Amino acid sequence: MKIRNKTPLHRLAVFPLLLTQLAVALLAATVGWLWKGPLAGYSTLLGGMIVLVPNLYFTYKAFRYFGARSVNAIVQSFWSGEMGKLILTAALFALVFAGVERLNVAALFVGYGLVLGTSACSLLLVKGFPKH
Repeated sequence: MKIRNKTPLHRLAVFPLLLTQLAVALLAATVGWLWKGPLAGYSTLLGGMIVLVPNLYFTYKAFRYFGARSVNAIVQSFWSGEMGKLILTAALFALVFAGVERLNVAALFVGYGLVLGTSACSLLLVKGFPKH
């Protein structure tokens, strides 16, 4: 029996991480814009969005179900969410490289790395994380 999670996105525990990723992407794009110009700014923003958009998809898929009776549906939705996230990331990279004429590749990967690093540090953002 699948129990559907009707909690809105802004009430999920992962929402602060998604907001932090958006803030890092916007901040990095602003710094890139001011430091190296508009080309670096929007390239950095595109790199950040290549991380953020698939993470939004994963969040939607992974947190659709809850409860002990839904364990099979939860595992399945996590797997499909992760596979969709990987495919979406690859498709967004392909779309950016094929569709954007002027692109600062270094800035794109800086934006990607910074926002991806925010994901890697997500345990530090979780409420109640042990602070030794």
